Amino acid sequence: MDTNLRRRIRAGDHNAFGDLFDAYARSVYNHAYRLTGDWTTAEDVVSLTFLDAWRLRAKLDEEGGSLRPWLLGIATNVTRNTRRAARRHAAAIARLPRDEAVRDFADEVSGRLDDTARLALVRTALEKLRRPEREVLALCVWSGLDYAAAAEALGVPIGTVRSRLSRARAKLAKHMEPPQAHGQMKGDRTTAVRPITEGNR
Repeated sequence: MDTNLRRRIRAGDHNAFGDLFDAYARSVYNHAYRLTGDWTTAEDVVSLTFLDAWRLRAKLDEEGGSLRPWLLGIATNVTRNTRRAARRHAAAIARLPRDEAVRDFADEVSGRLDDTARLALVRTALEKLRRPEREVLALCVWSGLDYAAAAEALGVPIGTVRSRLSRARAKLAKHMEPPQAHGQMKGDRTTAVRPITEGNR
């Protein structure tokens, strides 16, 4: 079925592309959200991913298995480009003259929604990872791709996926430790949080 779908997509079959979207849009969205941490940005990434997939359809191999690694690879590249554009936009805004500060209630609401120690801990730990490490973690651990599929998605050797994932896990194990509880003796590390692994995702 996947081979037939590949051939139909390469041929520009709109119905086949609709089937592709129905089958994998949720997976692409989840992957994008895990990389960006923002629902709106993740939705934009989904749209751009399928636009790029349509544009790149002629380069798709006719033979092969699931199209999920191909789409997640495109989504990863789209996320990189989106982040670069966001940084350029933020830099441009920062250069503009500043008006009197107005309280941003959106930040307050967002803070309330995310106000859990566990979520804050995970986000802090993920920020410690390099971008390639976050990407391979998202593909292998959260999206459930095996090493070969992740390597296909990222366009890198399997050994690179293995080493990046190993480094990501080691860093998470180091940083996934909650801050010292109130009144806890300095140096007491008995409350360490178990790191994310394939076995407990």
